[in-house]
Amino acid sequence: MTALAVALAWTMPAWAQEAPAGTAPAPAPSDIVVQEAPRPLPTVEEQSIDALRAALADGSMTSSYIVDAYVARIGKLDRAGPTLRSVIAVAPAKDLRADARDSDDRRKTGKPLGPLDGIPVLIKDNIETQNMPTTAGSLALANNDTGRDAPLVARLRAQGAIVLGKTNLSEWANIRSNNSMSGWSAMGGLVKNPYALDRSACGSSSGSGAAIAASLAAVAVGTETDGSVVCPAAMNGLVGLKPTLGLISRTGVVPISHSQDTPGPMARSVKDAAILFGAMVGSDAADPATKDADRHRKDYAAGLSPDALKGMRIGYWKPEMAADLAARFDKALAELGAAGAVLVEVKMPELKGLGDAEGLVLHTELKADMAAYLATTPASVGPKTLADLIAFNEAHKDAEMPFFGQETFIKADKSKGLDDPEYLAAREKSARMAGPEGIDAMLKAADAQILVTPTYGTPWLSDPAHGDQFQGPSASELPAVSGYPHLTVPMGLVNGLPAGLSFIGTAYADGLLLKAGYAYEQATHARVVPQYLPTIPADLGPRQP
Repeated sequence: MTALAVALAWTMPAWAQEAPAGTAPAPAPSDIVVQEAPRPLPTVEEQSIDALRAALADGSMTSSYIVDAYVARIGKLDRAGPTLRSVIAVAPAKDLRADARDSDDRRKTGKPLGPLDGIPVLIKDNIETQNMPTTAGSLALANNDTGRDAPLVARLRAQGAIVLGKTNLSEWANIRSNNSMSGWSAMGGLVKNPYALDRSACGSSSGSGAAIAASLAAVAVGTETDGSVVCPAAMNGLVGLKPTLGLISRTGVVPISHSQDTPGPMARSVKDAAILFGAMVGSDAADPATKDADRHRKDYAAGLSPDALKGMRIGYWKPEMAADLAARFDKALAELGAAGAVLVEVKMPELKGLGDAEGLVLHTELKADMAAYLATTPASVGPKTLADLIAFNEAHKDAEMPFFGQETFIKADKSKGLDDPEYLAAREKSARMAGPEGIDAMLKAADAQILVTPTYGTPWLSDPAHGDQFQGPSASELPAVSGYPHLTVPMGLVNGLPAGLSFIGTAYADGLLLKAGYAYEQATHARVVPQYLPTIPADLGPRQP
């Protein structure tokens, strides 16, 4: 098969076809004896990091069993059944077995490497891993086998985490076209939302969102430029943290914008997100933005308390939104108040021109940063500039552009470089408006420690003919452009679909947001387990007077 044919093939890997750990071979007739019915095997579905660690500690699970069980779920739910298409690649079986065995051996000697030792983690497929290609969802990078781990992945491995595989994503992290269908890539197809399979999983970290909602790993790493962690987290009923820019290295991450790109954790609980986040924080000499990150390394899970909201001043604003989402947000405000928060309403500043300034920054940095990244890829990756990628997409348009084009790529390729005065002015303007004149001004007006607002609306129908039909509010722009932290936590379901509550703060308030989000989570337990419904049930028949 050609490389492109291999890239397009969706088959269950042999590793996923193997029987789960603990499944014995069928006995021969002469071996059959009457015995008690075996106890059911322990499940990894909906298990927290703490629960998995407890099972490892008491011997009811091994890391080898946990890895086996997650790979079996990928085969059952991602490649078959609801066919979520959230995982592009599973790590080679020999690597998974070796990593799990090493973790089990460390545990036997009482020398685990940390809370993630033996815990399977999924990595978004725009982040380099040494044993799998890094494709950003594009056929142009199908052969991007760099043989290196991004520093954030190396940090996770050094703490014993097991890199289970790579997650699907909106191709090129959703920067190729403004008319895209979130969650679709030529490499992986369309990610489905586990709550309603015909609804968007949002993007660009759609695969990380759907996979963790479906318990295909304990936690996952996503990346965000503007909304790409918090949107799929909110719309897949998860916790997602877009950290303060510069706390986590971007080296080895296929880029959009050095001013806004950052990896971030995605999990089913705030504590799991805090554990994963803490494991990724650290300075990287190759990424100047992280020069101060080591000063912020700590155990972010240690300070979580259900009482954290007591006396906390929180500013909130009510964006334009549907009545059902507004009602759920009002309930969330009441829940925050009942947990002891002091709530103060604030107004969103107008901030005219912010969107245009952000757009110019993203387009300019995409051209420059993509060329810098592609220069580090193997010779087997042909394209080395954004113009090369545009040409590749045109040459393979039947596979790459069946649903939407590449007008954003084309616009970015016409940008004038990082020394362009218009770009420099746009970056200064956007950072100032989003930070000091935006988030900081609202915090000051309310004399508040953090801000809350709905993260987004609820998931829309996936539509290959018309692209994303997004409706509803969006809380991502100000923290994304300013580089400030943004946490989303499940508010529960609105008409059967997940909705998220955003916690936003100033630079390096990540720990405070996690504390507030944890207290809200513990007060409400609002997250609902997905049921993989084909669609949201609705009676569309006539109504009798």
